[in-house]
Amino acid sequence: MKIFSIVTSNYRRCLAVLLAFTSAIALTSCNPTQLKSKAASVSQIVVSILSDPKTFNYPLNQESPNIFGLTYEGLITENGRGEIEPALAQSWKISPDKKSIVFTLREGLKWSDGEPLTVDDVVFTYNDIYLNEEIPTDARDILRIGKSRALPGVRKLDELRVEFTIPEPFAPFLRTSGLPILPAHALQKAVKTKNKDGKPIFLTTWGIDTPPEKIIFNGSYVLENYTTSERVSFRRNPNYWRKDSNGNPQPYIERLVWQIVESTDTSFLQFRSGGLDSLGVSPDFFSLLKREEKRGKFTVYNGGPASGTTFISFNQNKGQRNGKPLVDPIKSRWFNTPAFRQAVAYALDRQRMINNIFRGLGELQNSPLSVQSPYYISPKEGLKVYDYNPEKAKELLLGAGFKYNDQGQLFDDQGNRVSFSLITNAGNKIREAMGSQVMQDLGKIGIQVDFNPIAFGVLVDKLSNSLDWECYLLGFTGGVEPNDGANAWSPEGGLHSFNQKPQKGQQPITGREVADWEQKIGDLYIQAAGELDEAKRKAIYAQTQQITQEYLPAIYLVNPLAMSAVRDRIQGIEYSALNGALWNIHELKLTE
Repeated sequence: MKIFSIVTSNYRRCLAVLLAFTSAIALTSCNPTQLKSKAASVSQIVVSILSDPKTFNYPLNQESPNIFGLTYEGLITENGRGEIEPALAQSWKISPDKKSIVFTLREGLKWSDGEPLTVDDVVFTYNDIYLNEEIPTDARDILRIGKSRALPGVRKLDELRVEFTIPEPFAPFLRTSGLPILPAHALQKAVKTKNKDGKPIFLTTWGIDTPPEKIIFNGSYVLENYTTSERVSFRRNPNYWRKDSNGNPQPYIERLVWQIVESTDTSFLQFRSGGLDSLGVSPDFFSLLKREEKRGKFTVYNGGPASGTTFISFNQNKGQRNGKPLVDPIKSRWFNTPAFRQAVAYALDRQRMINNIFRGLGELQNSPLSVQSPYYISPKEGLKVYDYNPEKAKELLLGAGFKYNDQGQLFDDQGNRVSFSLITNAGNKIREAMGSQVMQDLGKIGIQVDFNPIAFGVLVDKLSNSLDWECYLLGFTGGVEPNDGANAWSPEGGLHSFNQKPQKGQQPITGREVADWEQKIGDLYIQAAGELDEAKRKAIYAQTQQITQEYLPAIYLVNPLAMSAVRDRIQGIEYSALNGALWNIHELKLTE
């Protein structure tokens, strides 16, 4: 669910700060001549992204784009429909009391360096990394079970079997085994060795400056090269386990390149000029691309509503660092007033966003859960919505003690002009347009918004480290399992951005408060994860959605349609709103 990439089998989609990810498949890049000469000898795919990866160390990752959906696999995976399928494990058996799963690994698994991939690697990955409190990883949040927040036990049974045990039933138990398995022979020393500060040197291992040949993988591709601000390239993993029905090794496509571009407009121009074979289709490009399908020999795939969420969120953290408030106390008082957040929600003309920015290719979004999830509830099922109503917004503000001057400007009860800064990631044209409309809409009810798109890396640092921000516009990736986002809703979670607790190794915060409703959501997520009756589990998640819509830790905006244009020579596409065009990359082939 990431901005921030979280992480079960859904790690392929990446938590997730939902950075705009424009996929492109190509035989050319920024330097067409150079790449065409390379393409003459190998088949290759090029995927365009807006920013550089931040780490090559999976447990430390908190964002997308990241390399891990290509380079690592777990015991299980998900297909394009969100269904669980075997991966490194060929089978599993769940005990009658639902407190144990025994996985049986495939025989002959290997790491990219040729070393055997064994049960010992599975035990190491979980016990020494994911369950190790010295390693600050978001993966641990989704492994915690029940009110005790206990972690699973993981032990080797024999050379092919590993057992996971939990103290009580846990509905998402099987899906959590999709976390990537990491190589013990390459990382064990880094986990056990401490630096001068007493921290594992693992925390500085496999950064983006690490030579690719020194990183060990088990996925369909391995990292080949990374050039900052230009491209990331991958090469087919010769030791990958998958084979087709005729025994031919997969994937079929030899090379994959991520072309790092500055904006979605750049990718669009490259696609139209014939340089790219695929493009994530934004609403402003849809009509033109649809008209050019036949001539351009490509197909525009429409997967229906996207699986993620887009929203604005206010910083409600009342804490201090070194005696300095994280948020201006005057503004913090506004942000922590539910009526203020509700007024903002009523003031946003989301239908205008759909009509103007999304060209009608979207739906109103009212829930933190993906529409594809069986636990999603719609307004027809009683979910509270905030239809555009600026007069209602003003009424709420006046009722909360705010006042207007003769020019229609809003002031609080202490005479402070109501204004705040709104940030988002620069380069995402759609998101920048949404931010501009938020600024315009709130101006109509007297609130001054200073909208400032900033570099993605700077934004991530503000949200996860300095906590120096007032309001952001971003999104999370989605999926069918709500517990994948548990670390966003637990007050202790690593992605609880609207009231973030400092993570291990960060400067402490004093004075942070957790609201009753905030704690209630976290408790309900725990309760739902322990409920095995599907009807009861849906009812619990319905409560979480009702509370989020009442108190608005996030104000949800628009759910666009998930669309991609892929040239017809790319064979085997099974487009999915959950996982996009390339989720089954191991099966794709290129035709002349």
